[in-house]
Amino acid sequence: MQLTSKEIQLQFNGFLRTRNLWKNDAVFGLCQFEIGQESHEFDFEIDSKLRLGKYIERFVSFQLQQEKSIEIIAENIQIQQEKRTLGELDCILKRNNKPIHLEIVYKFYLFDDAVGSTEIEHFIGPNRKDSLVEKLNKLKEKQLPLLYSTECKDFIKTLKLNIDEIKQQVYFKAQLFVPYSNQDLQLSELNLDCIVGFYIYQKELDNFKTCKFYIPNKKDWLILPHQHIKWVDFLQFKIDATDYFEREFSPLIWIKNPNGTISKVFLVWW
Repeated sequence: MQLTSKEIQLQFNGFLRTRNLWKNDAVFGLCQFEIGQESHEFDFEIDSKLRLGKYIERFVSFQLQQEKSIEIIAENIQIQQEKRTLGELDCILKRNNKPIHLEIVYKFYLFDDAVGSTEIEHFIGPNRKDSLVEKLNKLKEKQLPLLYSTECKDFIKTLKLNIDEIKQQVYFKAQLFVPYSNQDLQLSELNLDCIVGFYIYQKELDNFKTCKFYIPNKKDWLILPHQHIKWVDFLQFKIDATDYFEREFSPLIWIKNPNGTISKVFLVWW
């Protein structure tokens, strides 16, 4: 599906509005990359068929190019050992002429205190197939150490960079969702401003009988809800939702209350 420039701009603006998941190096000692979130007219070529992670990387590339202090050296670098791919470095850049290896992450997580025993362990993917702690461990134990592999060191030499001078940072943005029954949830380690909505179970749907509904496509999960879409009523939405439950897939939905306020919500199948 070909997206219009207006649709892409809304997605880019939503990406910018999403906050970093933590500040400085408060989580796992992983240092967050800080950059201004000013909006620009997005005039960058982007393939709408890209999966969401790669799509986000194009947004970040454009954002980096707006900063005079930043020079992108290389992006999406495949590190190979003979014919086997060891992994990929998202970006090597220079900021004020100092080299940085940057890993880019954008995620959606739901808080479930039945999982794990810590704040970080409680956050899982909408379909329970991944978790925040798994991603953090992957960053710390696999993605960032890749820079120091023999194969990667050889590549870094071709860029005329000293690997000992390269700092490693992550640009980790996330949208967090809390239980419908616990919307006043407080966080101690993660950024409270990342909470953008709540999630509901199938049995809680009847609490929204008087509301209107909309199911955005996955790339529109980025954007801030607005009025200018085609809403459906409760009965039609229940029919539409049946397919998601049967496929065991948790969609992100918008719910418009009778007073006009719009909530961003995950409808979970589990």
